Amino acid sequence: MKKNGSAPAFVKALRRIFALALAMILACLLLSKEGFLSVPASAAEDEIVLRVCSWEEYIDLGEWEEDEVIDLESGDIIGVNPMVEDFEAWFEEVYGRKVRVEYSTFGTNEDLYNMLTIGDVYDLVCPSEYMIMKLMAEDRVQPLSEAFFDTDNEYNYYINGVSPYIRNIFETHDIHGVSWDKCAAGYMWGVTGFVYNPEVLTEEEASTFRLMENRDYYRQITVKDNVRDTYFEALGALKAELLTSEEFRQDPDYAVKLQEEMNDVSQETIDRVQDYLQAVKDNLYSFETDSGKADMITGKVVANYQWSGDAVYTMDQAEEDDYYLNFAVPEECTNIYFDGWVMLKNGIAEDPAKQQAAEAFINFLSRPDNVVRNMYYIGYTSVISGNEDERVFEYLDWCYGAEEDEEETVEYPLGYFFDAEGDDTDYTLTVPEEQLHRQLLAQYPTGEVIDRASIMEYFDQEKSEVINRMWIRVRCFNIKNVPVPVWIALGAVIAAGIVWAVIRKRNRA
Repeated sequence: MKKNGSAPAFVKALRRIFALALAMILACLLLSKEGFLSVPASAAEDEIVLRVCSWEEYIDLGEWEEDEVIDLESGDIIGVNPMVEDFEAWFEEVYGRKVRVEYSTFGTNEDLYNMLTIGDVYDLVCPSEYMIMKLMAEDRVQPLSEAFFDTDNEYNYYINGVSPYIRNIFETHDIHGVSWDKCAAGYMWGVTGFVYNPEVLTEEEASTFRLMENRDYYRQITVKDNVRDTYFEALGALKAELLTSEEFRQDPDYAVKLQEEMNDVSQETIDRVQDYLQAVKDNLYSFETDSGKADMITGKVVANYQWSGDAVYTMDQAEEDDYYLNFAVPEECTNIYFDGWVMLKNGIAEDPAKQQAAEAFINFLSRPDNVVRNMYYIGYTSVISGNEDERVFEYLDWCYGAEEDEEETVEYPLGYFFDAEGDDTDYTLTVPEEQLHRQLLAQYPTGEVIDRASIMEYFDQEKSEVINRMWIRVRCFNIKNVPVPVWIALGAVIAAGIVWAVIRKRNRA
């Protein structure tokens, strides 16, 4: 019998049990994703979060079309999934732990540095050589582990596959006594030169830094809108006679002296560079960062100073419209540039698991099939040669090798990049002769070009400030262009101001 409308005791008990069960179900649903139970706390804690920051459009995003399959002798290569997703799956398979990559991008080295300055935290970043040097000088970089250099580890694709040429550069350059290879692993590399229209310019005209001052191409040349590349270019033009002299070229210490000349930041030289750039500035179409590629393709300009990776892209795009452009490396010298991976101390924070994941990421991108995928996707040249793995060299043959019945072919030796002994016998391509002036030259320069290539070093804070002030004057104001009447008017204004001040002072007295 009911009393005051209350239910029997056993019914109340059932209700309590039901309410408790419902609450538990709702709690599980709220803590789960799309209605599925969440990962246990222990498993979630076991997941490594790797924060990576690199250049925009600088890694394969997958989703290739079927006709994009790269069919090599060693097997087909195609990008199905984004490279980052493939790495996450590979890492769990190899190391038995889940890793989640938070992948971010930046537009310039300065953007990255500013992001770090305002407090953004990353574990692994991919800046250019001078920014790597700067970060090393500021003690922000976490050294690579000893395990990373273990050549017996089959998963250490970087140390087992990096080009002997690139490896030598990293081992013989240092910051405060610490060689680059201890803290940085290369990613992509190249040289600088001019993409040009061979229907308008001759190869000889395009093969010199002094093209900037050639009045025959008034307002038809573009150069980079950054102080380092354009400073290097101006140095090459100013020192052209020295750099191309037989005496200088035959010096036993040529490579060392070339690097000294192309890193000359004495005040006298900085002033000469400023005067030179202000003198040629009006002969140029523009200083540019990215628009030069489109300006070349559309024919708006006839020559553009470019990084070799962008040069390949430009020539490829123009060729789609049956418009053929060439690439020329200045006879004076060229600048070797590279982008590379460094771990940051404030991100890694002495966490061995995170460091292992960061180094594994570098290694995964250095696996030859992934090297091919990234080169195909972005058009730049990997620092990886592959050592005993032939897929990178096979890819070059796939891209540039001549057809069997093709005429006008040449032998193109690349032993300096692929062989530690520099032996060209096994690493010589047979290519169409036109590739001596086109994409192949840009992606893999000849040994003769490499002989006159130089690294541009990191400028310390004091010199950077001086050079940056010089660059601001070049970009924003050319004092030599001020007309005489303006100087006269300015002088009159200053004189009038002085007279007025004197009269006012007398009246107060």
